Amino acid sequence: MSSKDFSSKIHSLDSTIKSCTLCDLHKTRTLAVPGSGSALSGLMMIGEGPGLNEDRDGLPFVGRAGKLLDKLLSEISINRKDTFISNIVKCRPPNNRDPLPKELESCSPYLEKQIKIFNPRVIVTLGRFSLSYFFPKETISSVRGQQIELDGRIIFPVYHPAAALRNTKFAQILRNDFHKIPSLLVSSLRK
Repeated sequence: MSSKDFSSKIHSLDSTIKSCTLCDLHKTRTLAVPGSGSALSGLMMIGEGPGLNEDRDGLPFVGRAGKLLDKLLSEISINRKDTFISNIVKCRPPNNRDPLPKELESCSPYLEKQIKIFNPRVIVTLGRFSLSYFFPKETISSVRGQQIELDGRIIFPVYHPAAALRNTKFAQILRNDFHKIPSLLVSSLRK
């Protein structure tokens, strides 16, 4: 795909997401949050949904969890702008509650299109909701830090950065898991 076609597809999908009314989340959002970054690194990160700061700014992971995410990426010499970062749901659930099944179902085609357009070699799922998108029967505690092959990609589940902020026992686990990402990107090139 040419860079012009790529940009056109992303711009069109972002516009569709920003004007989406498929579920009730559009009624309470300030801004939809399609995602940000690029496919240069071959890495895509998927979280749960926008929080208060993301809803205000229209960008993913800009609050405290985003600052931790930036720090973790910096530690492994990956530039955030070279990584595509998105969420399962594109609008903030009120009071940061868990997304409802209808909301997850409404947004999943957008994520499918993003994966198809960006074609990442490695997808890091941040937390249980993004893990469940790919593996609904798995729990984050049982598969986190393990690479799982799916459709020619590596899916790498880790705890959500917000979990590490709430519970310090997850902070070092998350850091250790992030330090595995560069080798996953290298091994994905050999496939």
